[in-house]
Amino acid sequence: MHTDSLDPWLHPHAFLGANHARNERRTWIVIGLTAAMMVGEIIAGLLFGSMALLADGFHMATHAGALTIAAFAYAYARRHAHDPRFSFGTGKLGELAGYSSAVILAVVAVMIAFESIMRLTAPVSIRFDEAIGVAVLGLLVNLASAWVLHEGGHHDDHEHEHDHEHEPGHEGHGHAHGHGHQDHNLRSAYFHVLTDALTSVLAIVALLAGRFYGWWWMDPLMGIVGGIVIAHWSWGLMRGAGAVLLDTVPDGHLAERIRHALEEGDDRVTDLHLWRVGPGHLAVVASLVADQPREPDHYKARLAGWPQLSHITIEVQRCPHGSQAI
Repeated sequence: MHTDSLDPWLHPHAFLGANHARNERRTWIVIGLTAAMMVGEIIAGLLFGSMALLADGFHMATHAGALTIAAFAYAYARRHAHDPRFSFGTGKLGELAGYSSAVILAVVAVMIAFESIMRLTAPVSIRFDEAIGVAVLGLLVNLASAWVLHEGGHHDDHEHEHDHEHEPGHEGHGHAHGHGHQDHNLRSAYFHVLTDALTSVLAIVALLAGRFYGWWWMDPLMGIVGGIVIAHWSWGLMRGAGAVLLDTVPDGHLAERIRHALEEGDDRVTDLHLWRVGPGHLAVVASLVADQPREPDHYKARLAGWPQLSHITIEVQRCPHGSQAI
């Protein structure tokens, strides 16, 4: 048998998101904006004595690092998309990047909160006017970065809604399942800068309170609040990315619909695995038994209406005792 004749049966494993290259470019743009503002806020925080401003600057530093990890993950996944060393492609590198940055972020959150507590016990003088100006500029940069990333995320969500309409067996149950479609690497970057924007708002509130009411304690207090916000975001990202890395079922409703689609007549599913292999790409492995089993392609055809099922493996066995034993 010639190798070329096997082409129709070969399984491709390039499970990258539909907008992988565009999202990679957007991420690099935001890295440039974030890094520039990060340097400005850290220097200004040191010069003007603002802990809230320093917290926001270091917060942006961790985001710049996380965004850089995300960008390199995009690049590495793209370059090695067809590397046979990766059994199911490089589509989950974004989750690995997100989880890694979340761990680093959790450590920094603890450091910021600790330093803020120390500032409560040993306050320093703050040049409020200059610090407020830098914090406002930081907020504007964060909002601009969020807009850049939101454009990509909104487009991905629109594509998900379009695909969802064509799922076989969809009965209008009203659930929005984006687990297999969303680019978690891009969405983590998006929520990164949103968290930055929130921290900038906290810094501005603290500095205004100190400037007009003399509430100097608001500055380190907002540093503590910022640390808690960062820790909360970090935990959420670790949970989301970790679930994908551990191959948890991304959508229980979809798994049940797949089972229902495969079980026609005397066909019964005895084993079903559904997991995410990349943004917009799910893999499924199913074992069936039947009194009169058919070829695997027959069962794969029953799942043809789900475009997000990018890798389907079907095993079929004859039931020796008939369908009544199942």
